[in-house]
Amino acid sequence: MTQPIAHAELIASYRKVAAEAAKKAELIKASAGKGPRTIATVTETANKAARRRDVLANKLAKLGVVLAD
Repeated sequence: MTQPIAHAELIASYRKVAAEAAKKAELIKASAGKGPRTIATVTETANKAARRRDVLANKLAKLGVVLAD
């Protein structure tokens, strides 16, 4: 696998994970009236998605890829 292809795949993965993290953050707002247990679960899921996004962003930064997002 060549470097540009690997970078493109990482960028695509990053964009997918970033969109997922944004969606999960919105679910926190939507679950506000559902109860504390639901809010805690949704918050934990959103935090995991954000962590995945940050890991991919760090990998891209180490490769020297600058994201416009």
